[in-house]
Amino acid sequence: MTKEVVEVGKLKEGRFVIIDNEPCRIVGITVSAPGKHGHAKAKIDAIGLFDSQKHTIIRPTSATVEVPIIERGSAQVLAVVGTHAQLMDLNTYETFELPIPINLRGEVKEGVEVEYIQALGRRKIERVK
Repeated sequence: MTKEVVEVGKLKEGRFVIIDNEPCRIVGITVSAPGKHGHAKAKIDAIGLFDSQKHTIIRPTSATVEVPIIERGSAQVLAVVGTHAQLMDLNTYETFELPIPINLRGEVKEGVEVEYIQALGRRKIERVK
């Protein structure tokens, strides 16, 4: 569970944030002007990395949120079993199994090199190299 704490006012589109314990990529930030008795608030729209759902939070710009530390890795496909691929990390030689995303089902084959992302103890195949 590698994550860090960042102030909401420092977040930008394209960066990552944790919403409802789901690592998400920020697709939009709207900041409202401070009111008579309040603080400026930011509305953050994001898409989940693993569930592909839209997540939204509203926080004061001075508040803090958790940001996941995203790790990227390369792996070779050892075997394809149904909708899952057995992979071997090219740096650590660790083997693990991941589901093949629908948009990559025809491209992931034995012997092919893929790039995966890892965040909050979960992994996902990103693309075929």
